[in-house]
Formats: sequence, structure tokens, C-alpha cells
Amino acid sequence: MEFKTPSETIFYQIEKAIKQYRIMAQGNLNKLGYKITINQILLMIEIDHNPEVSQVELSELLFKDVASITRMIELLVKEDFITRMENVNDRRKKDLKITNTGQKLLSLAKPVIFKNREIAQKDLNEEEQEILFTLLNKIILNTSK
Repeated sequence: MEFKTPSETIFYQIEKAIKQYRIMAQGNLNKLGYKITINQILLMIEIDHNPEVSQVELSELLFKDVASITRMIELLVKEDFITRMENVNDRRKKDLKITNTGQKLLSLAKPVIFKNREIAQKDLNEEEQEILFTLLNKIILNTSK
């Protein structure tokens, strides 16, 4: 097997696709007029979907370290998109909740995210998407051993 340069590998293409998607997605999100990042919106969606989620779980879901999640949460609290309160049963844990302002932002952002995904997957039929999902999961499993 011939050694390939980084730009000749599937990993380069995967990373390039992700970065290009994020550039497009952030640009479309910016059109909403809010100063918020894709990662902050994703964090809010995870909290909205699962109010019991911990900061450690958020870090795993978003591929960020806990310190980055903490900084994002602090910014979102400051902007009144989420609240952070001490858990009544465990003082070490914080309860995160989307505020009304945050809900308004999410209601505007979700259609944009849906459209971004639609644009990115435009020429991929359902079978191709399933195959790609399966192949990427194989790479994930291979590298998780």
C-alpha cells in the first residue's frame, strides 16, 4: 500500500467537509442577528432536548473539554439564553434551563440548521446517507479500540 499525503486521504476530506459545513452554517446563523456560535446553539439544543444533561455529558456530546463547556455556559447565561442553578439534590451539579430568550433564539435557529443540513446533503439520496453513516461509524469503532 502506497503512503499518501494527508490531502489524499479520506480523513482530510472528512475534515475539509466538516470545516466547510461549519463555515456555511455559521454564516447562515449570523444572519439571524445574534452573536452566537454553532457550538453554543448545539449546546442549547442538547440542553433543550435533555434538561438533565450534565456538563460532562455535554462535553462528550459536543467533543469539547469541560472547561470549554463551562465557558460557553457562562456566555449563554450572561446573554440570558440559559440559566444555571444549583441542583437541590447535589450541590456539585448545576441545573441548566433554556430561558424564554433562549427559546426564541432556538425557534429561529432550528429552521436555519435544518436548511443547512438540507443544503449539505442535497445530492445524497437516503441510501447514500445511510452508507456514509455506516462507513463513518466503522471508522469510529476502529479507532475506539
